Amino acid sequence: MRILVLGGIRSGKSEWAESVIGQSVGGEVPVRYLATGPVADDDTWAARVAAHRARRPHHWLTAETLNAAKQLRADDSMPTLVDDIGGWLTAAMDRADAWTGGSAQADIDDLVDAVAGHEADLVLVSPEVGMTVVPETVAGRRFADELGALNQRLAQLCDRVVLVVAGQPIAVKEPS
Repeated sequence: MRILVLGGIRSGKSEWAESVIGQSVGGEVPVRYLATGPVADDDTWAARVAAHRARRPHHWLTAETLNAAKQLRADDSMPTLVDDIGGWLTAAMDRADAWTGGSAQADIDDLVDAVAGHEADLVLVSPEVGMTVVPETVAGRRFADELGALNQRLAQLCDRVVLVVAGQPIAVKEPS
């Protein structure tokens, strides 16, 4: 089962994703948690990361990585949660200088291919775009465009798509 979990900032999407993959594997089965967010010297960011770590069961395996595609391919038989696609895309756009005209398309295609080939349960967490004002900057609009297109590609691959609003999951796509 592949699930894409979308939501705004602080919507509860990560916590919901953690609970759904935990329920799907049950008990003491390990889950690989791919944390894609940047490590920063910012106290409030560090507090958010610490809260995420504290919620995870002790037997889950955490990999803090910006190469989610490589990690997904390293073991496609292990249940995996990727949190989050927006952080991953930011790093991919940084590497490709996509903010000023470069292209992260090769990295995006690589991630989509890795998701398509993943055999075990997979939950992807991503911010939803377009539910607020249009970004003021060119770079902000470019990010929103890239993330929106990537979310659409991932949604096509996933069996379920869930939008989390105020901690409440809303089914967008269910298995047929």
